[in-house]
Amino acid sequence: MNPKVSVIIPAYNTESYIGKAIESALEQTLTNIEVIIVDDGSSDKTVEIAKSFTDQRLKVIVNQQNIGAAAARNRAFRAAQGEWIAVLDSDDWYAPERLSKLVSLANKTKADMIADDVYLIKDGATSPWSTLIQESGERIDKILQIDIVYFVETDVYGEAGLHLGLSKPLFKREFLVKHGIEYDDEIRMGQDFWLDMKCLIKGARFFIEPKPYYFYRSRPGSLVYQSQLPRLNQSCKAAKYFMQQDVVKKNPALMRALSYNLAVYKKNLAYLQVVEPIKQGKWLTAFTEIMKYPGFFSDFMSRFNSIVERRIQYYVMNNKSSFDIYPNQQEKRKTTT
Repeated sequence: MNPKVSVIIPAYNTESYIGKAIESALEQTLTNIEVIIVDDGSSDKTVEIAKSFTDQRLKVIVNQQNIGAAAARNRAFRAAQGEWIAVLDSDDWYAPERLSKLVSLANKTKADMIADDVYLIKDGATSPWSTLIQESGERIDKILQIDIVYFVETDVYGEAGLHLGLSKPLFKREFLVKHGIEYDDEIRMGQDFWLDMKCLIKGARFFIEPKPYYFYRSRPGSLVYQSQLPRLNQSCKAAKYFMQQDVVKKNPALMRALSYNLAVYKKNLAYLQVVEPIKQGKWLTAFTEIMKYPGFFSDFMSRFNSIVERRIQYYVMNNKSSFDIYPNQQEKRKTTT
């Protein structure tokens, strides 16, 4: 008999965290599960720790070289046998009742995807500092179906919003297989957003439970702290791809939302192509990029107050979460384009 849920855990050099992730999966109140770990060429003790668990529900797949989180997750997708597929990052963890609660709600709503709110917790902290919904400014107090336009409009790079691309939905495996949906191997950052988009484009029924059962750990060295240039380049390419789809062209609201997102990606890309070389002391490169982006100085001034505020929060007020999750967050968009 196949498991009810396949929990997939892509891992890369997370020896300090993966044990907690695995324990949280194996200790779910829903016991009819399998846990598939794909180690993506780790050079530390990640594999050793994963293999130290003797639970028969656990399977460890080892990549001989690093192929990226998206490709690693795809290996796990193909190996999964569960009715549902749940993704767990190797430095995060689940509340014990998460899978039981979400599967039950998915059955009631006839969902193809179902997510919960997300606890935001800083590495080393004993309790979360907030949740995804609390930080979004959205008021969601009951199970809500997410349509594709709302999904895109509330997940704009660098702006306040719901950012469901950071959530970790459960996916009905039958739906993924039927539509041939996998992660895009070329997207190494922000890949969850685009996987969700693929599902929604195909008509997936997506619901969110406003209670949090997923713990999202922010830590130095994780992808959210790395250079955003690759992510922005990949996001521009992905947005253009979706905007060429007939289903998008026939939906003016969705086309407007994706067009706005693409414009934001491009603006931030141009800005960071100046800022990152400056931080690295590459002045000639920065000057060359300024020549390509004459609006840099006005863009910088528009961001100045929020840049100063974040640094005051971090260095003076000792608010260590001021750069977490949304490292380039600006003021929430006031109007719909």
